[in-house]
Formats: sequence, C-alpha cells, structure tokens
Amino acid sequence: MEQGAIELRGVRVNNLKDISLDIPRGKFVVVTGLSGSGKSSLAFDTLYAEGQRRYVQSLSAYARQFLGRMPKPDADAITGVPPAIVIAQRVSNANPRSTVGTTSEIYDYLRLLYARAGKIISPVSGSEVRPQTVQDVVDFIATQQGKRVMLTTPIEAKNKNERLVILELLAREGYSRLLLDRKVIPFTEPGQRQSLSTKKNLNLLIDRFAPTGDAEFLAHCADSVETAYQQGREECDVWVEGENGEWAIHHFTMRLEADGLEFQQPTPALFSYNSPIGACPECEGYGKTIGIDEALVIPDQSRSVYDDAVACWRGKEMGKIRQEFIAKAAPLGFPIHRPYYQLTPQEKDMLWNGAPGLWGINDFFKEVSSQSYKIQYRVLQARYSGKTTCASCHGTRLRIEATWIKVGGKGINELVEMPLDRLFDFFQSLTLDTHDQQVADRLLYEIRTRLAYLIAVGLGYLTLNRAANTLSGGETQRINLATSLGSSLVGSLYILDEPSVGLHSVDTARLIAILQRLRDLGNTVVVVEHDEEIMRAADVLIDLGPEAGSQGGHLVYTGPVEGIAHCPESLTGQYLFGDRRQLTPIKRRAGNDWVKMQGIFVNNLQNVDITFPLRTLTVVTGVSGSGKSSLVREAIVPGVRAYTEGGKPARQYYHELELPFEKLHGVEFVDQNPLQRSLRSTPVTYIKAFDPIRELLAKQPLAQTLGITALHFSFNSPGGRCENCEGTGRVLVEMQFMADIEVECEECHGTRYQPQMLDVTYRGKNIDAILKMTVHDAVAFFRADTENREAQRAADRLAILDDVGLGYVALGQPTSTLSGGEAQRLKLASFIADIPLNAWVLFAFDEPTTGLHFHDIDCLMRAFDRLLERGHSLLIIEHNLEVIRRADWVIDMGPGGGEHGGKVVVQGTPEQVMACEASATGRALRGK
Repeated sequence: MEQGAIELRGVRVNNLKDISLDIPRGKFVVVTGLSGSGKSSLAFDTLYAEGQRRYVQSLSAYARQFLGRMPKPDADAITGVPPAIVIAQRVSNANPRSTVGTTSEIYDYLRLLYARAGKIISPVSGSEVRPQTVQDVVDFIATQQGKRVMLTTPIEAKNKNERLVILELLAREGYSRLLLDRKVIPFTEPGQRQSLSTKKNLNLLIDRFAPTGDAEFLAHCADSVETAYQQGREECDVWVEGENGEWAIHHFTMRLEADGLEFQQPTPALFSYNSPIGACPECEGYGKTIGIDEALVIPDQSRSVYDDAVACWRGKEMGKIRQEFIAKAAPLGFPIHRPYYQLTPQEKDMLWNGAPGLWGINDFFKEVSSQSYKIQYRVLQARYSGKTTCASCHGTRLRIEATWIKVGGKGINELVEMPLDRLFDFFQSLTLDTHDQQVADRLLYEIRTRLAYLIAVGLGYLTLNRAANTLSGGETQRINLATSLGSSLVGSLYILDEPSVGLHSVDTARLIAILQRLRDLGNTVVVVEHDEEIMRAADVLIDLGPEAGSQGGHLVYTGPVEGIAHCPESLTGQYLFGDRRQLTPIKRRAGNDWVKMQGIFVNNLQNVDITFPLRTLTVVTGVSGSGKSSLVREAIVPGVRAYTEGGKPARQYYHELELPFEKLHGVEFVDQNPLQRSLRSTPVTYIKAFDPIRELLAKQPLAQTLGITALHFSFNSPGGRCENCEGTGRVLVEMQFMADIEVECEECHGTRYQPQMLDVTYRGKNIDAILKMTVHDAVAFFRADTENREAQRAADRLAILDDVGLGYVALGQPTSTLSGGEAQRLKLASFIADIPLNAWVLFAFDEPTTGLHFHDIDCLMRAFDRLLERGHSLLIIEHNLEVIRRADWVIDMGPGGGEHGGKVVVQGTPEQVMACEASATGRALRGK
C-alpha cells in the first residue's frame, strides 16, 4: 500500500469484478470509462458509501442502531477513506424557497451584513434614520453655549385621572416643576397637581442648563438626558431660548421614526424570507401569488394594444374598454401601435396600472372582482388567473421594511437581482466607514470569496434570487463545488459527478483550476469525468472497462495520464492518444427545407432571428447562460409544436415563424429531467418490453399449472409481487437524524416477487434473473428463440435501447437511479419505438452527450445518423466539440452569459463558425 493512500481490495459492488487499487490521498483523480463500466459503482457506491457509513459509525449509540441496516460496500477491505463529500449533478432541491443565494450560503452572509452595517434610509426623504443616543443629545446641548436651555419630556395620559396619578408619582420621585405653555410651573402641592391634571400638553421639566464645554457639565448633562429618556419612554425635548426670547423646540428620540414612518431595528431575521419577521405578508416569502397572469392576459406579445394584445379587452363589449384606453393613452404618449414585447417598463406600467384619469388592466380586474357575485365575472376572473409575481414585494420575497435598509446605497433586494459578476464588482468597490468596516470585514471576505468561486466555475450570469429548482444539474453541481471551496475544508474526500456538464469548452480551464485548488487545500478530489481536458489535467487517471455492463467492471488502467497511451486494451487511451483520437466526420447534409423564426424575445433573448434546416443535425451552442435553453425550450419547441398540432399558434415569445409544416409531423423535446421517482419504473417497463416478457413466462407449463397469469408477473399489481416492499425490492428506512435510506427488502431479498413466482422459468431463467440481465444480453437471449413471437417482440423493443447506447443497463434497474444522460436516451428510445414509419419528427435534445465516453458518443452519433436517414430532424443543445464538428448547421449564442448574452454570434456550418473571430465556439474548434 502506498503511504497516505485509500486502499481498495476485492471490490465487487454492482458490476465491479473483484478489483483492487490504491488511490493516493491529496491528489486530483479522474475516474473514466464507458457508460456502465463501473465508474459510479467505484466512486459513489464504494468510496462515498464507505465514507458515509464510517461517519454514521462515529455518531451516538442511537444513530448506530441503524448501521446494521445500512448497505456496506461489497469488498474484502477498504482502508484510509477520509470523510467523504459528494457533489452530484441532480437537481435535488425542489423547495420553491431555495435560491442560488441560500444554496451557496452567500445570502446568509448578506443578511448578517445588512443587520450589522445596514443604514436605514427613509423612502420619503431619502435621509438616514437612526436612533438619537444620549451622546447625540449632549453634543447638541453643548453647542448651545450662551443660551438658556431646558430639557423636558412629554407627559402622556388618556384622561384626567390618569394624569393626576402620574403627577402624584412624579412628585414622590422628587420632581417639582412642569412646563405648560412655555412657562415653568411647580406642582409640589396636591392642589396644584389637582388643577394641572386637567391641562393638556404638559411636559415634565428634567433640568435647566447654561451650557459650557467643561467635563463636569457634560457628565451632568448626560445624566439628565438619560433620565429624560427613561421618563419619556425614549423621547425628550430640548428647549433653546432665542435672542428675541422665543423658545425653539428640538425633539429627540431613540426610536426609529422619521417622516411619519416607524422603522424596524435591522436583524438577520428581517432579511429572511423563510421567517415570518422578514417574509412578505402577501406571498409569505415565495415571491409569487395567485393573481392575474401576464401570459394569459397578453398571450401574443408580438401584438400591440391597438392590435388586440390584451385578450380580456377583446369582443364587442370589452372592446369598448380597449377603445377608451387607446383614446386616453395616446395623448399621454403611450405607443398604442408598438408590440407589447417592445414596450419599456414605464410603458408596461401605464398599461397595467393606468394613470390619472386612465384605467389600466389591474383597474379593470379590480372592477371585475367587485362584481364577483355575478357568475360571468367569476368565470372571467378565473380565466386569467394564475401564478404571478407578488404585487406587494415585486418578487423580492421580503417585506417592504427590509428594503429600506441600505449598504453602499443598495437594498438587499437590489443585490439579489444583480448578475453575480456585477455583484462581485459591487462588493469589490464597496467602501464603509471605519466602524462598519471593522464589523463587516469578515462578512465581506466570505461574500467576495464565494462570489469569486461562483464566477470562476462559469456562473457569473446567475442571480442570487434565482430559484434553485430552475437550475440545471451542471449548474447545481458547480454551485455546490463553489460552496465547498468557500467552506475551506481540509483532509476530506470530494467526489464529483461530471462537473463539466453544461460548461462551454472555454470555461473548462477555470473549472480545472478550481478542482486543483480544492486539491491544494489538502483534499482528495475524485472526479467521474469524460472531458478530455480534465482527464489530461489529472494527477491520476483510473480507467474502468474495457466495455460496459457485464463486459465492464475491470480495472483497465491506473496511473499518470500519459501512461494510458501504452495500454492497448483501453478505449480511453485509444481516443486520447491512439488511432481513435477523433470521431470520423460524416459528410455534410444540405438542407432544402428551412425553419425561420424572427423576433424571439424570452429571458435574455431580445429580438433574435434564427434559421436552421430540416432533416439535418443542427447544434445550438454557446457559453453557459448565453440563451441556448431559452431559445430551444421556450421558443423553437413550443412554436413548432403548435404549428404541427393544427394551426398557427399565439406567438408568446416570438414575432414570426416560417415552417414547411407539410414536411414535419411533430416535435419531441428530450430533456435530462429524471423519469419517474418510483422504484417500480424500470427501463423494461418504460420501453414497453415487459408485456411480451410477462406473457412469455405465463405460457410456461408450471405457470399454467399454478394458474399464474401475465398479471401476476407485474410488480405494479398485487398477486405475485412481494407485498412487504410492494414490488420495489427495497424498503425505505426513516433515519430521523439524517436523510432516509433505502435497504434491500428482507422478505424477497430484492427479487420483488413471492417465492412461487420465482419457480417459473423460461429457458432456465426466472423473472428475477431476466430483470437483472443487461439490455445487450437480454436482446441476444430473446433473439435466440426465433420460433416464439413474444420473445421476438421483446427483443425488438429492447434492441432500440441497445441502439441508443443503453445496452449495459439492467432491465429492472429503477429509472430514478439513471443519470440525466441515461434518462434522456431512454426517452429517445421510447419515442423511436412509438413513431410511425411515415412520420417526420423534429427531435430536440438537451446535451445528449452528458455522461458519455468518447466511444459512447460515437455510438450515439450512429443512432442519430439512423434517425436522419429516416427523414427526421435533430436540434441539439451541446458543448462537445466533436459533436459540433460533425453538425450540419450550428447556431452559436453569446457572446457571454446572462445580460452579456442573448444574441446570435454566428449561424452556419462548423467551418463558418470556425471562421468567425467573435465566436468562442469557433475559437475552441480551431484550437481542437
């Protein structure tokens, strides 16, 4: 064993074939190999599982009672595993309150910063509001030298009797004078107090001064002011006699009041939308409420108000409101002929909220709401209701009082809406006074450091207010990576699942620097990765294979990257250094039928025009946040789908669409979202190959003798399944003190079925053995029975999975355990299986090469070629340079991310993209 290494001996987890190796600690290690070769089994199911098990073992006796039920990696020995942290791709947080700010922990530091160094600014006068301390009052009195000064506090009472009681108490405490109508009046005698009890505007005289600057006077004055604040409930008045004998009153208070408003003392809870103290009372911290939905009211943003953009103002009766708005708004400068998407924020505000003497859309719906006792008005209101931005907090999630507190002239609500790169610039240039700087120094360091890490991993286009459940898997993983760097842990084992997902080639170098910095802090970094640049930057490369599934699970190579060139059985080595270094390009396909879309406006896309040919491979690329997903997901796919489903659609996010729809019969968007979370959903059920398999088993002699039907072999229905786990083979254990875990069912031992069901066999294999077969093996198994129609049907359906590169997946593997790329290819197989031969479909993919080895990408491209040969069209969001190189047409978005993107840099063939100097993709292709 190497000194300071993680020693693995005889690992047999999943398809790993009794492998043994040493992983040096404190190094940057990349685990690679074909999909299904055992990478995840080694990194997550072995290293991380053992690290987690040892962590639980260090907990209390209560925690350890669950240890016996936790799965232990199947290995002869595992030693030297440090505390393990996994950073996965999956978007695991579905909490609508979770944001980029809370996930990265930056928002927690922001809340502390605003609570400690924030200045309360009055929204009325714009002046700072702060409590006037005893020292403030003393300093003011000290400036009034040569004048007579009186210090008083108001006497507040509800009635005569209460005022009399207060005067009695004050007299007993030793006070002897009141101020009434600017005259000093004694109240030592009961009769005097009785007569004064009916007077209003009484003030208790605390002290009188002839101010000087000496220390004795200042100390006496401070005592008096403190007394005045105590008696006046944090309020006092300083009376100063002028030259003409008139008295000027100066009011002081320790309360946060100004301009008729009362302000709250800043606390961290005031800036938390997860706390009732800080959350907007209208939306309760969600930023969204049920209200009038803009998308329903303005279904076609390419129309103007004159052209019936406002759907609720159409028709004979409601059209009168539209005509009235046009007549009154035009003289006020409102552009009645301009498309809605081109209106400025001020013009949209006039349309929605109106102006003096002018009804807006919101005024219209207020009137509708007031008539809700009439059913037709209730129906009208419901027709246009949906989730919309909270009108009270405008999506900031916080109550209005929190937005009055500023740091550097900005409210916290303004900062969370800034792109991270601009937010970093703001904090870099932020200057505070000496006291606030001392208080905020550590907070500012944490904020700046974490922002720098997020920008370094290519996320400078995000905002802190971006909901976490809207992020891609790659974005989520990179946020977690940046958060881990910010925590500055040392001596830990970090395991990452393809951190390059969703990252443009130009940003890969920055990601590598981040991973190396994590290593340099003293951590062991293990990365499951296929990216060539990341593999070449590794200290140690571990290659598993040589192929996938039952043909994988062997340790092909471990050592320095250069050494894999001398390992002939390694496919990775052949692609990195050998004859397979580049995928073989295919001949360019020329498009005869073109899709043209003009005036696209969604998210950061503003008035974008694109064209792409049908029956070709079109790749949409660009840096992270450049607008690729917005273009494909929210404009092209819904626009084309509406056309192919029977008519010209309402143009929600674009102005014009030209489509030869007779050459296209449908559109399918194949994303990477997880499939079903149920453990009963499997590849064999998803592809609809389980029905012929169940029918095949039901025809066996033993099944017919026992009365077992095809339905009994369904683990979704009672009868033949194990009822303890309800056909999942796994049981959920509630850990209470940490995340719940799934363990193997103790009754069926993971087979899913009752014992008599397992006795039925087909060609020597029962239902459990069939479900544990890989797709590739199952195709050969069923194909061999040429006389059986059900066997051939099952083989035909499963062969489609093999064609898209999923031959290594087990038939009964829960689909919830598939990676994003595997889920995407499973969806593709399902679509291919169900598409009629004479139908032409536009397939749109979101990074289909995610999780794919060079060899798997070659296999996927061959599957794409077969789709194109059948007359289908492919539109792919992709960063992989070899896929871009093989495209027929490329749409390159950019030039940057977020507000710096949203434009088409260049569109054309890969050669035309390479010739464009402004294209980051072109530069990356030239350097390849």
